[in-house]
Amino acid sequence: MASIVRIPITNVFMGGDYTGRVLVGPQQQPMNVILDTGSSALALDGTKYRPQLTGGDKSTKLAQTDSYGDGSSWTGAVVETTISVGSGAATAVLNNGNAAIAYQATSDMFQQADGILGLAYAPLDDAFTMAKDTSAHHYTSTQVRAGKKSDLVPYLTQLADAGITSDVISFLTRRSFIHVGGGDANDPLNQGLMVVGGGEESTDLYTGSFQTVKVTSDEWYSTNLKAVIVGSTDPIAARLQGPQGMPSNSIVDSGTNSLNISPQMLSAIISKFSTDQQALLNQSINGGQLVSAAGLNLADWPTLTFVLEGDTGDVSLNVTPSNYWQINTQNVGAAAAAITPGDAGLVILGLPLMNGYFTIFDGEADGGRGVIKFATSKG
Repeated sequence: MASIVRIPITNVFMGGDYTGRVLVGPQQQPMNVILDTGSSALALDGTKYRPQLTGGDKSTKLAQTDSYGDGSSWTGAVVETTISVGSGAATAVLNNGNAAIAYQATSDMFQQADGILGLAYAPLDDAFTMAKDTSAHHYTSTQVRAGKKSDLVPYLTQLADAGITSDVISFLTRRSFIHVGGGDANDPLNQGLMVVGGGEESTDLYTGSFQTVKVTSDEWYSTNLKAVIVGSTDPIAARLQGPQGMPSNSIVDSGTNSLNISPQMLSAIISKFSTDQQALLNQSINGGQLVSAAGLNLADWPTLTFVLEGDTGDVSLNVTPSNYWQINTQNVGAAAAAITPGDAGLVILGLPLMNGYFTIFDGEADGGRGVIKFATSKG
C-alpha cells in the first residue's frame, strides 16, 4: 500500500516561499528545499551537499540547468542518490532518486534554503547528456543546453513508479510573507504542512467539499482563468490566450508568494477599488513601500474572486483581504500587498490563493494530466 507522509514546512528560510526537509544521500543529510509546483527538477546547493561517490551516490553524464521567473538560475550535475521524506513509520524512501547538484547558482537562487524540489511534470525536468561525467567535469549552462536532450523522471513520479506514494501533493499554508513579532520559526503563522501521496484523507486539515480545477496542460499546473471579480463589481474577463511559450493564461504555483498578475488585468482590478484603497495598493504594489496596518481597516476591503474552469463547471476561489494584504511583515504594524505585476497575458496564482484553502495537486487524475482541488482550510 502506498504511503502518505506529512512534512512540516516553514517560510522562514525564503522570506515567504515554503521549504520542507528532505534527507539526502548515504548519510541522510537534512536539506531544506523550496517546494515549487511551478518547476520539476530537484536541485541541491552544491556548497551544502557534496555527493558521496564512494559511499553510495552515483555520478552520471547528465547535467541540468534551470531558470525561474524571478531571474534566479542554477546549473548542476545529476547524481542518483537516496532521498527520504517523513519520519518514523511514516517515511518514504526513494533509492536512486534523481538530483542535480548545483555547482553554479545566482546569489538569489537558494538564499537560506539548501535546494529546490520541483513538484510539476516531466516536460519541465529536462536534462542533457554530456561527453564526460558531470560530477568531475563542470559545464556552463550554455554548454549544457548544447548537449543531447533527455527528460528525467521527476521526484514525485519516481515515488509513484516505485509504488512508494501516489503522485499527489497537498499543502496547508497560512502566509505569503514571514509574520514578524510572533516567534519567527516558532510562530504557527510561519508554519504549515505538506502531504506527500495524499490529501483528501486529511480531514483534520480542511472542512467542506472540494472544488476541482481543471489542469489544461501537464507541464506546469496550468489552468484556464476566466475572470476576476472584485467584491460585488462586474467580472473582469481574462485574456483567453497566455503569452508565447505558455500553454495557458494562468498557473497555480506554490513557489510564488504573490498574486502575480498581468499588467492590463492588474490595472483593471485596482480600478475597482475605492480611491483611497487604490492609493494604498499603488503605494505597496508599484511603490514597493510598506503601509500602516492600523490604517488599512481590512473589514472595508473587498474579496477577490478568481473564476477558473473546472472539470464539471466553473470554480470560484476567494482571496480575502487578510490574504492579499500581509499584516506584520518586515516590521510589526506594517503591511504589504501580496500582489505583483506579471507578464502580459499570464496570471500566476501563488500563496495568497492557497492560504485560504487546503490545496491538493493531483498529478494522477484526468489520465495523468492532473487536477487541483481546493477545500476551505482549517488552518
